[in-house]
Parts: sequence; structure tokens; C-alpha cells
Amino acid sequence: MSEPARPPVAAARRVVLKLGTRVVTHPDGRVALPRIFSVVETAVRLRERGRQVLIVSSGAVGLGVEALGFSGMPADLMERQACAAVGQTRLMGLYEAGFQRLGQVCGQVLLTRGDFEDRLRYLNLRSTLQTLLRHGVVPVINENDAVSTEELAFTDDGRRHAFGDNDGLSALVAAKLDADLLVLLTDVAGVFDRDPREHPAARLLQRVDLSEDRLAASPRPGSEAGRGGMGKKLEAAGMVARAGCHAVVASGLEPGALDAVLAGDEVGTWFPADKGLDGRRRWIAFAAATRGCLDIDAGAVRALRQRKASLLAAGVRRVEGDFRVGDVVELRGPGGEAVGRGIAFWDAEVTRAWCSGEPPAGIRNHDALIDRDNMMLEGSTR
Repeated sequence: MSEPARPPVAAARRVVLKLGTRVVTHPDGRVALPRIFSVVETAVRLRERGRQVLIVSSGAVGLGVEALGFSGMPADLMERQACAAVGQTRLMGLYEAGFQRLGQVCGQVLLTRGDFEDRLRYLNLRSTLQTLLRHGVVPVINENDAVSTEELAFTDDGRRHAFGDNDGLSALVAAKLDADLLVLLTDVAGVFDRDPREHPAARLLQRVDLSEDRLAASPRPGSEAGRGGMGKKLEAAGMVARAGCHAVVASGLEPGALDAVLAGDEVGTWFPADKGLDGRRRWIAFAAATRGCLDIDAGAVRALRQRKASLLAAGVRRVEGDFRVGDVVELRGPGGEAVGRGIAFWDAEVTRAWCSGEPPAGIRNHDALIDRDNMMLEGSTR
């Protein structure tokens, strides 16, 4: 037997499979049962070979639209949430039937972004998913669309609780569960160097490295059926690659494409894993929502990037937000560019007073606002 073209992909032990809406349903909205059951069969084969599998599946809202007799996607938010509630039971029923007929157990997990943002809830979620995997269960994961949608992304306290698409959710699951591989199944063959709809000679990219400036490949706009799109998949693939997990964007419509990907064949577009982040930095970089922002000067930017220093009050020019101790805040450079993220060691009131030259009693000038160990800079893996 010849060696696989992508050995790390073929060797992946913990795999996350993400099915887009266009994979789960036909263009007319009808459920694509053969495709769903094909993925289920692949997942069972992986389990039989000792590999762990998690599935992130779109399609609940679409199935609810069909069940409730709508002619198309309703414009009203509450109607779409009702569709999600009805469709989720149907979607899970399909997966349960598929796994049951093959003697495999699956379990439903519905999530909101808040489950990742709060570190205690995230650690509990991580333990739950690991326990399911340890018992041989295949988790079937979806965003809890019945209570969390893009329109409800920001609650009264300013906290974001929606992912907006399952590409981002699958990336968080893969990054936070230390997965070896994320496969994003969509309605195209992979990532092209140009938009293939406008450029017939567009070339499919076999591999995209984080060090290359190719993540700006012309994105395919999100389809009417789903909320994602190629741009979202590029973001998701880049996120998990940076976290130390391989990613492949491939067709979920072409028979045999998923099995070929998992065998390490050159199918779809491969995003090789970069050097992985530890769990705490993955949470800072990807899962936690920022509660505020610190605008820092050029000297502070150099100190953080070149000397790997902690952030001191002297380098902060402006404090935004009403964050608490332990919240994640964004760091912005003098031109407004994103520099990184970090866990605040002081609340907003203390930070604001300190940076304005009036530090509370007991604070020394060389004390850090954000310790280096609690910081994640853009483009960094340390």
C-alpha cells in the first residue's frame, strides 16, 4: 500500500466532521438522507478503527421550515427560532436512526457561545464531551438556534452568545477538544485561488499554509440556505490550524470524498496544523468574548512582540468597556490594529484610574495590567 499524500491527516485520532446546510439538505430544502447516512457510516467505520469522532451538523432550521410548511425561510426571528426547535428534533432523529441501525450510540449536544466564553462552563463542557468519547459515544453538536441566533448575538449586557454559523462552532469544538483534524464538508470541492463562478480557470488549492498569504482567496458568498460561506470556512480552518489541528475543506456532495480525505488523499484543501497552543491560550485566543479594549502605544506593542513582556499601565493610552477581573480584553495598537488579547488582572475602574496616573494604593508602577502568561498575540503560537 502506498503512503498517503497527507500522512498527518490519515493518522488523525480525534476527528471533527462538520456538515453544512447544503450537505444536509437538497436545494429545494428536502433532507438529503443518503448524504447524512453516508457520513454516519464513515463515522462508525472510524470508531471501529479506534478513532474518536464528533459531528457538528447544520440543517435544523431548514428541516423545521419544511415541517411547519413554510414556502421559504421566514423573515421573522421568532418564526425561525420555532423552526429550529422543531427541526432540531427531526435532525437528531435522523442521526439517531442512522447510528442505531449500525449498533452505534450518538448523543445530542446543543451549545451557545456562552458555553465557551465562561471558563468554568467551558471546562465542564470539555469534560462532558471527553466523557462521551471515552464511552464510545459520537456527539452530534449544533448551535442552540432556538434561543441563540445571529440577530440575538448581543444581549443587554453586551455579551455575544451566538456563533452565527456552524463553521465557527466546529472550529471551537476542534480547537478546544484537542482534535487532530477538522473536516469542513461543503457544496464545493475546496478553496480556489479565485472565485470559480467568475473565473472558469480558477485553480483548486491543494494546500494552504498559515505562513502564506493565501487565506484571502476569493470567498464564495454564503448560500441562501446557510449562514456560512467560504469566508467563514477559511476563518475556521485558519483558527484550528493555528491551534495545532489540521483542517480540510472538501465536498460533502461528491460520493467518497470524505473517505478519501480521511485516507490522506489529496482531496479538498488542506490547512496543515501549526505549532499548537496550550489550553489556556486557546481559550484566550478563540473562545472567550472580549469585554473591553486597551489601546496601547507603539512602545508597548514592541515590548509585547519583541521582548515578550507583560503589559504595563505606562503603555496604555485608552481603556474601553466595563470589564471585571478575569475577563478577556482586546489589545489594539496605535493605528487601531488588533495586537492580541489578554486576561485582565484588574477591573476596568482600577485599570482606568491607573492608566490616567492615579493608581489605587498598593499598586506599584512595575505591576502588570496583563501578565505575559495570560496573553495571546496576533499571529503568535506562544
